[in-house]
Amino acid sequence: MKKLLLACTFLIVTAIQAQETSEFRTETIEFIKLTGAGAAFDGAISQIGFKVSEANKEAYTKEATVTLEGLYDKIADLYMAEFTQDEIKELIAFYHTDLGKKLATKQLGLTQKAMTFGQSWGMEVSQIAQKYNE
Repeated sequence: MKKLLLACTFLIVTAIQAQETSEFRTETIEFIKLTGAGAAFDGAISQIGFKVSEANKEAYTKEATVTLEGLYDKIADLYMAEFTQDEIKELIAFYHTDLGKKLATKQLGLTQKAMTFGQSWGMEVSQIAQKYNE
């Protein structure tokens, strides 16, 4: 009887934790989409499939879009390892503000420009390193 009670308790706790994890994952994916990543991924699907014929475009887009679920899950795992569920909720609240929405629309372009600056800087530092390797 004691073992049965222990097993039932374990199953209930496991079910509750799975539900909380599922809710946390759903909220984290919502946050990821709010940051502008969803639009960026949709744009990437279109860009990668630009040579797909018009006759096959709809099927390509549908199949490619299905792959986003796995990508969102992997990215959610990264965020869930770094942020608590309460922090994700705060971030979601921020991205629903006017400033958060503005950041979401500007983030991709800013990141791309910053990467260009970083690449130029890296080349500059590489030239300095070469000077001292001689």
